[in-house]
Amino acid sequence: MTKVSGSQLITRCLSTLGIDTVFAVAGDHTLPLMDTMHNSGVRFIDTRHEQGAVDMANAWGRIKHKPGISMFTTPGHANAIPGLAFAHQLESPIINISGCASQDRLGQWAAQEIDQVGMAKPVTKDAWLIRDVRRIPEFFWRSYKLAMTGRRGPIHLTIPVDVQTAQVDISSVWQYEPPNHTSEDLGQSAPQKILDAIEILNSASSPVVVAGNGAWSLQQGDLDAFAEITRMPILNEQAARGVISDEHPYGFGISDIRVVDSAKLISKSDAILLLGKKLDFTFDFGEPPCISSNAKIIQVDPEPTIIGRTRRVDIGICGNVKEVVLQLTEVAKNSKWKQSNLVDELAATHEKQQNDLDSMTGNKNGIHAMEVHRAAKTLAPSDTCLVFEGADFGFYGAAYWPAKNKDRWFTNGVMGMLGWAIPFGIGAQVALPQSKVLVFAGDGSFGFNGLEIDTAVRHNIPAVILIGNDSVWGIDYHQQKQFFGQSIATELLPNTRYDLIAQALGAHGEFVQDLSQLAPALKRAFASTKPSVINVKTTPSPSPLTKWVLDTKQY
Repeated sequence: MTKVSGSQLITRCLSTLGIDTVFAVAGDHTLPLMDTMHNSGVRFIDTRHEQGAVDMANAWGRIKHKPGISMFTTPGHANAIPGLAFAHQLESPIINISGCASQDRLGQWAAQEIDQVGMAKPVTKDAWLIRDVRRIPEFFWRSYKLAMTGRRGPIHLTIPVDVQTAQVDISSVWQYEPPNHTSEDLGQSAPQKILDAIEILNSASSPVVVAGNGAWSLQQGDLDAFAEITRMPILNEQAARGVISDEHPYGFGISDIRVVDSAKLISKSDAILLLGKKLDFTFDFGEPPCISSNAKIIQVDPEPTIIGRTRRVDIGICGNVKEVVLQLTEVAKNSKWKQSNLVDELAATHEKQQNDLDSMTGNKNGIHAMEVHRAAKTLAPSDTCLVFEGADFGFYGAAYWPAKNKDRWFTNGVMGMLGWAIPFGIGAQVALPQSKVLVFAGDGSFGFNGLEIDTAVRHNIPAVILIGNDSVWGIDYHQQKQFFGQSIATELLPNTRYDLIAQALGAHGEFVQDLSQLAPALKRAFASTKPSVINVKTTPSPSPLTKWVLDTKQY
């Protein structure tokens, strides 16, 4: 008989899935599993906080297109919940593992006992407790399929210590080898729906395409042919950023109407093809003024419950977005197409906003955020992975930097959570060892997970972190000043030396107070083999998103 332990089964499952990296904080109830994994060659990135580990797994999974793995003991699981909430909203594939005490005392106040599965369920696609060692492969294959099918997302597994250490005959293990999938998603659409969709788009004068998180299955180039045949403008967000380059003649960048002026022109469209895009608050739930009440809507989504939830659609297609786009492209070849009326106006609107951003400068109180972005844009290597924290400093960048390649441009989507960017950037750098990762983070967000720079130092992860240090909680500070005439709990200490914190942790750190210092500091950071923190003194300035909030009062 060949005996195998639960920890060995888990390790083999991850190996079969091509996963060789785990983001973790060590703890009592995962020690047997960690020992087995380490002896099998798994790379551990041990972090300073569990939330940071989940954020790193989040980035790794999105870039690698397989579940990122985070792992903790029981109290560490409680610290991981914010990271899982963010991953759930961002729709990132993660398998989150936590240990717990042996099952014989669960329910009788066992060591550190909490309801881990119950805590995880609201912020994951699903969560399970594995009670039998023989079912470990079943739960891992289920976790993989669910994390990667339809709209992606995190999964949680609680694995008690006794399940990790138990040994069984391998012949008694259910489904040791993974099921044979050819796709992690749904297939094509019914041909008649494709024909009907093409007829609506071809008859429209101002059609537009918007791709969102549910379009993650699209690879770079999949939309190019469709755009070139139909001559329709394409906007995108979240997991679809870069599926068509913003530098493509029909690629018009981020579709968030709060951030870029060109996206507001969607209101003029008479036919909209939604590819994995929810009609959420960023699109006024599909209602005017964002989308005309007369516009025809074709919604393609891998999740059937998304289609038509907030507004009636003319054609709903549940399927793999990539496969449906290929069908649409093939049928579109049979028709003659005129260029959408929106193309020229989109281009002019985009150019005007870029020129406006390029003209912004600082004052005697500090450097303007846009001066930082302009300098970084001229110096960053072409394949740099960009991470924009969800505050004023980051949203200036989101409005300014193009997404040229898939899985190289990230912002916080619709969650609005702070503190994720530094660990996310570190996780992205682990996934992209041959590329540079550039993180734009605010001074407020640094306080959440800034000590993960220690993680980057210990593991030789040379991410570059640019901090916009304006000494306020920007978006809320500007709202308070305009709506209430005062600031309350939104001001930070001036001139805090985050660069010295980085230096004390062993990273490269520089403080930039004058614009003339910025470019040389950036060059040194990009050339460094260490993680780098450039702490830039900036002046408070409302970003395009904040200006939208101030104008619409949608806070």
